[in-house]
Amino acid sequence: MLRIDNPRDVIHRKALVADLDAIVAEGYATPKRRDALARLKAEYSEGQATLRQRFEAAEIDGLELIRANAYQMDQLVRTIFDFAVRHVYPKANPTKGEQLAVAAVGGYGRGELAPQSDVDLLFLLPYKQTPHGEQIVEYMLYMLWDLGLKVGHATRSIDDCIRLAKTDLTIRTAMLDARDLWGDKGLFNKFMERFQSEIIDGTGTDFVESKLSERDARHERMGDTRFVVEPNVKDGKGGLRDLQTLMWLVKYLYDIEDFEALHKHQILTKADVKMFGKAFRYLWTVRCHLHYLVNRPEERLTFDVQTALGQRMGYRAHAGASGVERFMKHYLLTTKEVGDLTRIICAVLEEKQRKKRQMFKLPRMNLFKKVPEGFKLNGARLSIERDSLFREDPVNMLRLFHHAQELETDIHPRALRKVTLNLKRITPEVRNDPEANRIFLEMVTSLKDPENTLRRMNESGLFGKFVPDFGRVVAQMQYDMYHVYTVDEHTIRAIGILWRIETGQLSEEHRTSSAVIDEIHSRRALYMAVLLHDIAKGRGGDHSELGAEVARKLCPRFGLSDEETESVAWLIEQHLLLSRTAFKRDVNDPHAIDELTAVVQSPERLRMLLVLTAADIRAVGPGVWNHWKAGLLSALYYNTLEAMSGGIPAKQRAERVFMAQQQVRHRLEDWPEEEVESFIALGYANYWLGVDLDTKVHHAALIRKAKAENLKLHIETRIEALRGATEIIVYTNDHPGLFSQIAGAIALAGASVMAAKIFTLTDGMALDTFHITNADGSTLDGERELKRVYERIYVVLEGRVHLKRELEDQRARAMPTRTSVFTVTPRVLMDNKASTDHTVIEVNGRDRTGLLYDVTATLTAQNLQIGRAHISTYGERAVDVFYVKDLFGLKIWDESRMERIRQELMTAITLPVDTDDKA
Repeated sequence: MLRIDNPRDVIHRKALVADLDAIVAEGYATPKRRDALARLKAEYSEGQATLRQRFEAAEIDGLELIRANAYQMDQLVRTIFDFAVRHVYPKANPTKGEQLAVAAVGGYGRGELAPQSDVDLLFLLPYKQTPHGEQIVEYMLYMLWDLGLKVGHATRSIDDCIRLAKTDLTIRTAMLDARDLWGDKGLFNKFMERFQSEIIDGTGTDFVESKLSERDARHERMGDTRFVVEPNVKDGKGGLRDLQTLMWLVKYLYDIEDFEALHKHQILTKADVKMFGKAFRYLWTVRCHLHYLVNRPEERLTFDVQTALGQRMGYRAHAGASGVERFMKHYLLTTKEVGDLTRIICAVLEEKQRKKRQMFKLPRMNLFKKVPEGFKLNGARLSIERDSLFREDPVNMLRLFHHAQELETDIHPRALRKVTLNLKRITPEVRNDPEANRIFLEMVTSLKDPENTLRRMNESGLFGKFVPDFGRVVAQMQYDMYHVYTVDEHTIRAIGILWRIETGQLSEEHRTSSAVIDEIHSRRALYMAVLLHDIAKGRGGDHSELGAEVARKLCPRFGLSDEETESVAWLIEQHLLLSRTAFKRDVNDPHAIDELTAVVQSPERLRMLLVLTAADIRAVGPGVWNHWKAGLLSALYYNTLEAMSGGIPAKQRAERVFMAQQQVRHRLEDWPEEEVESFIALGYANYWLGVDLDTKVHHAALIRKAKAENLKLHIETRIEALRGATEIIVYTNDHPGLFSQIAGAIALAGASVMAAKIFTLTDGMALDTFHITNADGSTLDGERELKRVYERIYVVLEGRVHLKRELEDQRARAMPTRTSVFTVTPRVLMDNKASTDHTVIEVNGRDRTGLLYDVTATLTAQNLQIGRAHISTYGERAVDVFYVKDLFGLKIWDESRMERIRQELMTAITLPVDTDDKA
């Protein structure tokens, strides 16, 4: 297995042994140990430096490096063992019970040792541990530890090994890779004989099923997709562990030690073996570069290492793609090839073993349904009757997936393999075939899990071949901290979310979308819009506009009518409109509603846009969709629908305010009338229209308590699990800079502001509400966490802390994160048309601790009153929108003043602003 041009480059064992013998020529003592250790360290360090230099110079690849590392470690272990036995604890005639064998297990047993990996050793005994054996093992371990190695070890008898292998799959797998290193070879051989006869023989089927179940569970933990933008090179789907799992299976069943033997045993073709070796070498090269780069056993390709890794591996910008994007696309396509190999090998193993029960967990199906001509059920999976089926008619490749979808069954891996081998038959004639496009459209819009079908097609390569525009975004990264998946995976997940909304599976998380989706008439247009909404990403320019052009070309091909095609194109062109309005504008602002209504124009388009927006946001990644966003989108939807239906909010504002007040009166009917009317008199119109009924009732009780106890500063919290946030309500005397001070105090407490609402009451009191989370986005609900926020707000508002200096110190202490690789171009937009009574200021910049404080302190320093605020974070990018007025309650119209505000805000975004804390 080892391929090293000159093993002496790795370790000079003969010279090493001679030097160690010379050190102890006159007897062994503690000083001699130090000298021996120093000599071993020098030899190890020199060999490691040589290997690293050759690897980074691309003289050897990752596979050659890990094997050379294992070779060097073998010689070190053997040398230390001999040194211990000959010089430290010599025994002329060891008894049978004092025999000892040293074996490599796990990855090291396979001859694979990455630069930062553990050295896994098994010290094998014939019976129980003896004092002499214990001395040898202890000495070896301390020497290895003193060399700076991470050693995983176990000392067991053969009986112990067999007993544990029967009950623990992980231990059994590690022992499967056991390799004799040194010591009593007869003892090791005896262990392997018993392992074969008592563990392996007759248990192949159970082992295969257990390892595949283990693999599936690992994939589930990793997100169950290979198309993530920060993949795990070892344990992620399509990573090294998947290839190693395949080797475990064939080794267990056929005693195959090397992937190159897979062809000899008729498990893979020569081309497949070549693909296996190429993927194996590539993934190991990536992993070794990663270990050297971060100098620790890191397995995740995080954003902060991807650029450097791409550069190390020679990827350069080309054809509009940066070097890091080309690197990650190559990596992700390699993991896709690993998936192809997995299907092939599993299919072959199943046939060779003639398994009686299913290898995979299958969905239930109606076995009495007639299987269409040309296809057959192999076990419970759909396959093809003859290898020539796809040559006879390439449209049969689409029919394979369509029939599997209709029958609700899995597809046999051999059939999938035949699809991959026949992809070249997907010609322009096939793409334009009406029957092929009818089948494709039916699969996309089916009520039988279109997500699963499209993912199968994408994995096989058929999707990208049939729709080349989609093929361009396969494995395409979205290089930011917001998007978790590649473009193709995001799109397929969005289709799945749309389908689950339509079938009622997400009625709690998407109440409004679930309520309106049955009213949508253009169902096919909606599904196609979701499928194509990001189709033009990575082409340069506005992907929404470019995507609309692609849709106008593709939709007629798929069989959509002119009306449907225009609806799809419009939805793609406007697919960000609803979210931008909901998250940047006041959803109760009549002006914002009027603008949105003018663009959308019809309730049908509004319904489709709402559902598309919900599916798009939820498919970005785990935790991105929450009830806060759902609430904003829902309010915007109903306000806009009301405007379209003739209930014009701007003209009926007073009536809507009165109705909101009447609802509060009804809910507080058990209160004294004067207290109810006192609360009613506190709110301006924007309060009554901008707060839900339950929150108003909560505010009434909060204010009532504060007045009863004569509290000048009162803070309350509510945990909003549905929104995934903690609500902090601050009731105190209003003054300039209050919002900024609270925002700064929250930052000092280590929390992040997700959204904020600011109300000044008619009596001059402020009622400011902040929805906050922990810095990692989790709900802040622990007693200690809440107490920390409370205390920070109190000390800041009471003037007992120098806020600016504290924030600067906190920033200075903060550790660099993986987001540091990203740059966000700062931008400040000022708009006097977006609101009837406020100037709207949008601030875009790189998120950081205290950014909201710096921005709001700047606004205060410019004598601006903040009326409302929308705080949003998209990964590393912060987008904050403020509705402001000047000190006289007017918009800012003066151009020179607007420019001054813009420049001051630009400074605040890029550097902490130097303002007085009382501002």
